[in-house]
Amino acid sequence: MLRDRLISSVLVISLTLLVIYLFPNWIFCAVATMFITLALYEFYSMVEKKGITVYKYFGTFLGVLVPVFTYLEYNMKTEGVVVFSIVLFAVFIFARQLAKKDGSDILASTAVTLFGILYISWFFTFIIKLKYLPNGSNLVAFLLLLTEGGDAGAYFVGSATGKHLLIPRISPKKTIEGTVGGFVTTLILAALSRPFLPEMSMQQIMIAAVLIGIICPIGDLAESLLKRDCGVKDSGECLPGLGGVLDTIDSLLMTAPMLYFYIMAFVM
Repeated sequence: MLRDRLISSVLVISLTLLVIYLFPNWIFCAVATMFITLALYEFYSMVEKKGITVYKYFGTFLGVLVPVFTYLEYNMKTEGVVVFSIVLFAVFIFARQLAKKDGSDILASTAVTLFGILYISWFFTFIIKLKYLPNGSNLVAFLLLLTEGGDAGAYFVGSATGKHLLIPRISPKKTIEGTVGGFVTTLILAALSRPFLPEMSMQQIMIAAVLIGIICPIGDLAESLLKRDCGVKDSGECLPGLGGVLDTIDSLLMTAPMLYFYIMAFVM
């Protein structure tokens, strides 16, 4: 399990660094779109196991358009198109419901289909928004380092010293010791990142680290809550040792928007 986790992590990290630093922004956006596509499909498949009717392919198609419109917003100066598209998608989903022959499960299927687009597509596109900021490549690397590094720190510290379960009804393996270890790891990694973020003071970097350190486990537990409700262990099996794509990006779904708005409000 640990060997598979390490191999998958090294492959994902290597691919990510190549895409961030060596390829143009459109390839970065394409890779982000691929992650969104796979994560959305996993989410809708997971919800189906709970017995809720969702428009898996229709919802995934609409969700994929969010990062595409985000890319166009920055490259064609179509300001506001992403927010407008989400409103339009809600109209499409309701219109799709009108075509149903029976009136069952309307509220649940509509809410879950739209929730997947907001939770996965919209939240994850903030990583694209970060990439387009000044020094965006380093900001994205900073986000990934702190989020995934903190998660790795929580895993190893929890495995070695964890004795007190954090919230056993949601996640039977996450411990208080591991959560604290992940938070401390995040702070250490943030301090080491200072030379790569000249536009941010050490105080600003550490505040960002505290926010990420707090939100990261919440994002992880939020997805665990959804999986437990749907009765599944992992969202998918495409990444050995890590589970599915949604399992891999669950914390990023919350840390990416937080870091973007923090930088826009207090750094830029």
